[in-house]
Amino acid sequence: MKILTERMEAHRGDSHTIERYEATGGYTALRKGLLDIGAEGVTAEVKASNIRGRGGANFPAGVKWGFLAPAKPAYLVVNADESEPGTYKDRQLMERDPHQLVEGVVLTSFALSVNHAFIYIRGEYPKPARRVQRAVDEAYAKGYLGTDILGSGFDLDITVHLGGGAYICGEESALLNSLEGRRGEPRIKPPFPAVEGLYSKPTIVNNVETLSNVPWIVNNGGAAYARIGPDTSAGTRMISLSGHVNKPGNYEIVMGMPWRDIIYDFGGGIPEGRELKAWIPGGSSAPWFVPEEHLDTPATIDDTGEHGSMMGSGAVIVMDDSTDVVAAAHRIVRFYAHESCGQCTPCREGTSWLERILYRIMTGRGRRADLDLLLDVSDNISPGLAWPPLMTTICPLGPSATAPVVSLMQFFRDEVEAKIGGEDG
Repeated sequence: MKILTERMEAHRGDSHTIERYEATGGYTALRKGLLDIGAEGVTAEVKASNIRGRGGANFPAGVKWGFLAPAKPAYLVVNADESEPGTYKDRQLMERDPHQLVEGVVLTSFALSVNHAFIYIRGEYPKPARRVQRAVDEAYAKGYLGTDILGSGFDLDITVHLGGGAYICGEESALLNSLEGRRGEPRIKPPFPAVEGLYSKPTIVNNVETLSNVPWIVNNGGAAYARIGPDTSAGTRMISLSGHVNKPGNYEIVMGMPWRDIIYDFGGGIPEGRELKAWIPGGSSAPWFVPEEHLDTPATIDDTGEHGSMMGSGAVIVMDDSTDVVAAAHRIVRFYAHESCGQCTPCREGTSWLERILYRIMTGRGRRADLDLLLDVSDNISPGLAWPPLMTTICPLGPSATAPVVSLMQFFRDEVEAKIGGEDG
């Protein structure tokens, strides 16, 4: 079943236009929400759907809405800062079906009694930003935005904002700081954004994919959505499949299928008949999976979590048996060391230390002591090296850098040791 991608697949050339969106049923959910079932009805359907956030935290969206404090004004902020390496699903949704997002934003704002919403788009996404801004302009012209929308008495303005290109601004409180014109640094919680968010007012932050599901849920009912897939991982989910597969791309899947089907059916298997070595199931910040242990694990939020990783942002990065796993881990850790905002000492210092140690090993200058040192530094960033991680930092960026290191030492320690020569390197 395709919920998010059917229209864009059928009409690739003009699926982003309001004419095509309306011709394929667009904005009918908005009429139903505003004129028939009301704000409480929209909220009830989203809660009944059991949809969990698609940005990485996987928290139930309807429950999150219920945390919004009653103080006014309140805001809705769309997190479109898709900066997780390997993730590009939100980009496709914004480029090819931006009105689906806009309709979801209006319905959500109506349910939350919000009159101003913000769409914060990654700075490196100029085309998606243009498409979304055009969709917003078209929605204003058609009366789907502005004052007294569809004669309902509900008013809403949407502001589209481009970020400055910092990975850390994908963290919701850093995003809010950036949106306010401040340095993109995570805030200490509590207070949480639902109580004190944008401009110190109650704010709900939702991902692009999460809100793009809302029109279908309102049109078809939350119960219908909840029946798709397992109970605790309801609905369809977009995954960005990349790396060593024959058919990389975005795929809308029903959660619950084994990872084997995702890699070998959707992805078409490994190029040149090579063997699967490992894959990252939820973006570069997730611990790795290996075929010997995880190939038949169901691709659900809970099953993936029980096996020590996460579905996260939906990015699936596949590595074949030609992969130098030390180099792969180094590349990921180097990214996080570069993107650290520097606010927390364990992250600012620890990620750089991990990067230097891995580089030393990768270039043949490693020492035996580095094997334990990698884990020791990781433990100081994320005590216990468990997943979900315990944190010595305000946000998860630091612990994210430990995920590839722990995976490397858990599954491929022999390859790390092989790169170290004598007792002292």
